[in-house]
Amino acid sequence: MEKQLNHLLADFAVEYHKLQNYHWYIKGKDFFNVHAKLEEYYNYINGGIDDIAEKILMIGGKPIASMSEFIEYSQIKEAQDEAISSHEIYQSILLDFQILLDSVKKIKSFADESDEYLISSAMDSYIEEFSKSIWMIKQVIQ
Repeated sequence: MEKQLNHLLADFAVEYHKLQNYHWYIKGKDFFNVHAKLEEYYNYINGGIDDIAEKILMIGGKPIASMSEFIEYSQIKEAQDEAISSHEIYQSILLDFQILLDSVKKIKSFADESDEYLISSAMDSYIEEFSKSIWMIKQVIQ
């Protein structure tokens, strides 16, 4: 369970920085709306970083904490520091949020099988949030 949670922690950490990057480099006529939405997303992800690390500690594990470990463990790829359109951003976030949703579902399933109800219940809120965000982003990019 610790290993899976550390991979999720890494994904959250990389996604947080990626969203900040997009927040800084967004371009286009919808700048103000997307800029605000990106801040909402990265604030949510930032809270998840602390939550996941604390869950790892609560089960007696050790959360990874260095940037090099986050990059090594993460499935999420970093963003480039260059101007980017909202459409490109939303396409990228859609893929990332699907990765995160798949990960939390797998962790929940494994936690249920292992009677780790603390972890299982924590994954429920992530499943709901990422499912909703994916649905909303799909509405924007269609």
